[in-house]
Amino acid sequence: MSDLKRLAEKAGFRAVRTYIASGNMVAERDGSERQAKAALEAELAAYAGKPVGVIVRTAAEMAEVAASNPFPDRPPSRTAAIFLDHPPPPGALSEAKGQANEEVRLGAREIYVHYPDGMGRSRLRIPAARDGTARNMTTVATLAAMAAK
Repeated sequence: MSDLKRLAEKAGFRAVRTYIASGNMVAERDGSERQAKAALEAELAAYAGKPVGVIVRTAAEMAEVAASNPFPDRPPSRTAAIFLDHPPPPGALSEAKGQANEEVRLGAREIYVHYPDGMGRSRLRIPAARDGTARNMTTVATLAAMAAK
């Protein structure tokens, strides 16, 4: 995570803070979402020697993701938001495979999933989420709180 912080600063981010060792970062940067994404992806690709995807959300968007959780009464550690760069297609849920008892709902640029038996045991595959990244709602709430400061 120290490398991520250093690379983010090199890409023009300020006040960089990381959260747990899974690529979560809260920072400030001038410019558009597209510019922030491109700058960080360029630094990560140069570092890793291959493309590394980045998903960007503003502080307000992170707060909205947390507030829009369609499963607020489910354990946050078993409920995830899969972050996408774009709105999920209308048929995203009908294309899902391997769904057992998972509950799935579409968000603005997220797909929410409640995994009653845990994410590790799930066979659920959502093609529309292939290029996304999932964070459980505990992490989403923590990142939203960090971004609000």
